[in-house]
Amino acid sequence: MSEPATVDTPLKKLVGDKTAKALASHLDLHTAGDLVYHFPRRYDERGEHTDIRSLDVGEQVTVMAQVQRTTVRPMRQRRGNLLEVTVGDGSGGVLTLTFFGNQAWRERELRPGRWGLFAGKVTEFRGKRQLNGPEYVLLGEGGDGEAAVSDDIEEFAGALIPVYPAAAAVPTWVIARCVRVVLDTFTPPDDPLPTAVRAGRKLVGLGAALTEIHRPSSKEALHKARRRLKWDEAFAVQVTLVQRKHRAADWPARPRPARPGGLLEAFDARLPYELTAGQRDVGVEIAADLATPHPMHRLLQGEVGSGKTVVALRAMLQVVDAGGQAALLAPTEVLAAQHHRGMLDLLGPLGRAGELGSAEHATRVELVTGSLGAAARRRALGEVASGAAGIVLGTHALLYEGVDFADLGLVVVDEQHRFGVEQRDALRAKADQPPHVLVMTATPIPRTVAMTVYGDLEISTLSQLPRGRSPIASHVVPAAEKPAYLERAWRRLREEVTAGHQAYVVCPRIGDGPASDEEPPPEDDNGRRPPLAVTEVAPLLAEGPLHGLRIGVLHGRLPADEKDAVMRSFAAGDLDVLVATTVIEVGVDVPNATVMIVLDADRFGVSQLHQLRGRVGRGAAAGLCLLVSEAAEGSSARERLDAVASTSDGFKLAELDLEQRREGDVLGATQSGHRSHLRLLSLRRDADLIRDARAEAITVIEDDPELIRSPALAASVAALVDEERAEYLEKG
Repeated sequence: MSEPATVDTPLKKLVGDKTAKALASHLDLHTAGDLVYHFPRRYDERGEHTDIRSLDVGEQVTVMAQVQRTTVRPMRQRRGNLLEVTVGDGSGGVLTLTFFGNQAWRERELRPGRWGLFAGKVTEFRGKRQLNGPEYVLLGEGGDGEAAVSDDIEEFAGALIPVYPAAAAVPTWVIARCVRVVLDTFTPPDDPLPTAVRAGRKLVGLGAALTEIHRPSSKEALHKARRRLKWDEAFAVQVTLVQRKHRAADWPARPRPARPGGLLEAFDARLPYELTAGQRDVGVEIAADLATPHPMHRLLQGEVGSGKTVVALRAMLQVVDAGGQAALLAPTEVLAAQHHRGMLDLLGPLGRAGELGSAEHATRVELVTGSLGAAARRRALGEVASGAAGIVLGTHALLYEGVDFADLGLVVVDEQHRFGVEQRDALRAKADQPPHVLVMTATPIPRTVAMTVYGDLEISTLSQLPRGRSPIASHVVPAAEKPAYLERAWRRLREEVTAGHQAYVVCPRIGDGPASDEEPPPEDDNGRRPPLAVTEVAPLLAEGPLHGLRIGVLHGRLPADEKDAVMRSFAAGDLDVLVATTVIEVGVDVPNATVMIVLDADRFGVSQLHQLRGRVGRGAAAGLCLLVSEAAEGSSARERLDAVASTSDGFKLAELDLEQRREGDVLGATQSGHRSHLRLLSLRRDADLIRDARAEAITVIEDDPELIRSPALAASVAALVDEERAEYLEKG
């Protein structure tokens, strides 16, 4: 009898060197535990079909289909025959499989009527869907009932056929065979879920769940297995977050209470407009947090233009009133410089301590970026180190050695998704005690993401737009189908400029030179043309449809002083059109800009497009956003653009964005660089389960904060949410 396999048993001991090597190199599966937790993507049922028409070109797929016909014809360029096999799903969707060379045995095997699993990459040739590099396993239920010749048929003895995430070199039936070999000798780990939780939530045991997920005896058993394994994932994440929130509550921090008659009161008195009810309410929450002896850790989310910056500035002034300093970390120099100008304008004499005409209790506002000259940098760092600068704004340059604070009391992180955990930690480490932290995002966060990814943060939401913001109309411009629509788009832009307004043209790429973070790779896997580039589009527009207009160019590869000069010119109205990358995505505020044309809009994500269009309609005149795309009607890319155009509700779009992203991306698998063990949990579909798991996690951690009495649970949590991902989850 074989030696029992555990989660740590190397696969080469169980499935052989060659297969183990393929599983490791193509699917990153190394141990029995890796394979057992490599769950099927879906299940096909005998006699049922896959919807072939829903497959995307370029997708690596496995489909269940029936052989409809085979055709043999001689090859034109060389000797031998070509076998063309058409498989279908019974509802009109068909795929063609092509085999080269004399393969009479394959023709005999692939008889019309036979059902099978067919794997390969979906391609299109002369309007026909094909499977490139096809592989298959027949299921032995052809017209004459003859058993399939493949040994792999044993893996599909049940009615429900598991289809695994696979690779071209390791098709689903090979994975199924390996799973059977492993399960035959697998000893599951001790069930880590507390007995009370398992009984109270009516969850099946771990061993049964792991067996049924791969070899389901019935649909009901499969449902119970999936529910149990989803619960493990949700519970592990929630235990991690509740545990860290519990620990953070014990950290000491210096209270920064509001001071009557201070800078904050003076600032409120000179504000040229009235705060919205939402801004006032969130301000009260933050003020209370700052006054406690434990560090605030709050997320402020709000639609583009909802007034988050003013809320953050008021929090910064409260900290300055209490004798501390506040630092704002911005993702780009353009945004940091704009924050600097905007805050100086809002503060007026209150932000010009030491200058002629400053207010009596004024502070200083310093900008620290990598492009400061040596003398300006020395002066700015001196102001920060002495404490004279109560408010410090900057980019990554704030994180470097040599930037020392006298008493850092508050860290504000703008557009938090642009920063890594280490960067945020580096700024927090510049304080003697943990500072209060406020992170801001203009990307609305669905409820389940907030509960899961930001589960240890208090969350404030600004949903009300300030008075004076104008509506933004959005439309898709199908450039390939209707070129005249694109011509009309350029005429529409000229009309806005003639009316005294300004415009943005956004491209996905900078142009020649090394790639940067703000642009996608030049070409994708399906051989589409490179994305349009700023440096190529700007001269074409200047010579063509926008001839005679004053055009500026802005992207991340420009020197900092040049970027600042371009933005100043645009803000001052000296430029009519700004051709830019996503460097304008956050924070750029030019009320006179009323129209934006996004080229190759299908190359951007949903949230990114929503952020971009928030740059127009910021003044009294209505905004217009035109999403130019060559994506075909009915394609998923086009449907995504239609959805963006159909609503300005950021929360609806956030839900759509969540549907289209891999759960692992949301949960930090991509950011941490590790393969995620969070396989089944869907933040969109499993909101109730996540909520229940959080309630149970709170109960468990309140009773046993460090899980000392539950070592199996502690080990399970560590396996599902490793330390690096836990750090990511904790800090958002």
